[in-house]
Amino acid sequence: MSSNDFQSVVEQHTSFVYNVAYRMMNNAQDAEDITQETFLSAYRGWASFRGGSSVSTWLYRIAVNACLMRLRKEKRARTSTQQDYDDTVVIDGIADPSDNPEGIALHSELRQETEQAISELSPDLRAAVVLRDVQQLSNAEAAAALGITVSSLKARLHRGRVLLRKRLERYVEIPS
Repeated sequence: MSSNDFQSVVEQHTSFVYNVAYRMMNNAQDAEDITQETFLSAYRGWASFRGGSSVSTWLYRIAVNACLMRLRKEKRARTSTQQDYDDTVVIDGIADPSDNPEGIALHSELRQETEQAISELSPDLRAAVVLRDVQQLSNAEAAAALGITVSSLKARLHRGRVLLRKRLERYVEIPS
């Protein structure tokens, strides 16, 4: 594969790799660094990429591994520096924001609380939730990106979702 092929891969996947890194690191500067590290590692390994998985799965795995290595190295709490993002976590039972000011304020508060709650999950649970619920990869794609089985992914997702629901319970509607 040529360097032009690699350039088109970078152009096609930069935004997605950055989003994964941002949600894992919860910091824009770290996400930019991880994105660069991901594509540098991918470039170095481009000649040996055999296509056993899709390019996107390969890149997501590189990005998640880079995030996990950095998180393990730093082992410190992070705070969110970015208020808005395009994707939202899919959690059942959360009331939709309405057009009134109270609804808009609640939605904004929920978004901030959700970001904070995700950042407080352990790196393994956070990676599963981000890839599956935020980035909306399939179970198979998320498991491949993390290098785990689908059943392991489902277990991590369950634990992560339970913790998120507990943390966000005041925003979740309780069915009667």
